[in-house]
Amino acid sequence: MTKARIPGPLAATLGGVALILAWWLFSLLVFQQQEGTTFTPVPSPYAVFDWLFVQGNIAGAWSVFQPTITAAAIGYLWGNGIALVLATFVLVFPRTETVITQIAVVTYCLPIVAVGGISVVVLGGAKNPGDPSATAIFLAALVCVFTTVVGAILGFKSADKASLDVVRVYGGGAWTQLRKVRLIAALPAILNALQIAVPTAFLGAVLGEYLGSITAGVGPTLIRLQGQLDSAGVWSVFLLCAVFALAAYGLFGLVIKLVTPWVAGVSGVGGKAS
Repeated sequence: MTKARIPGPLAATLGGVALILAWWLFSLLVFQQQEGTTFTPVPSPYAVFDWLFVQGNIAGAWSVFQPTITAAAIGYLWGNGIALVLATFVLVFPRTETVITQIAVVTYCLPIVAVGGISVVVLGGAKNPGDPSATAIFLAALVCVFTTVVGAILGFKSADKASLDVVRVYGGGAWTQLRKVRLIAALPAILNALQIAVPTAFLGAVLGEYLGSITAGVGPTLIRLQGQLDSAGVWSVFLLCAVFALAAYGLFGLVIKLVTPWVAGVSGVGGKAS
């Protein structure tokens, strides 16, 4: 007898309501406003709603997020492009797998704050107000490399050996195997790695902006709000970051279902689920 499962949208709604309720209780009972001040480290959900919609700060959200989103997108393309090239290089030259994997691990293990400090000195920030930060682009690219390299290599290795032998028998080399067999077999794993890299790249861009040398973006906005002890503003910006990251992650998941319907058990357009 199979157990009834809660539908995904309903589960997400219930989880969101539970988080908001827990947040409200913490702000009310644990992090109470100190006597004689108007500051509280954890504002109530209503205080965040008031800051965003009643005070109208949501109207300027795009001008705050536009440089960060641009930097994250550029870094996402560079980081994942380099990672896919490295993974493909491993297929053509298998003996380089250890070296390539170690390079990917190093990019993952490097302390991003220290790397960011060096990149601010070397690369600088934004050339003009409103432009994306070079440091933010670099960190967004850096944090994408590891997951995409590992995911792509594992995906390429998941190719069916019998299909590879068929290509080899008919005179195909490594590149033919890559195009005809390995790429199709690796597509789900590659797309999953690229999906994980979406919020990761955004986080890297925010950290890059947070290190300075830029006047517009999420990073300098958070620094300004923290200096003003505007806890409602800080929480509002963080929540908007979470909403954007979740939305981008979810949209990429829909793309994966459309591009690789066989993974989700769908036979294709007009077909039936398997």
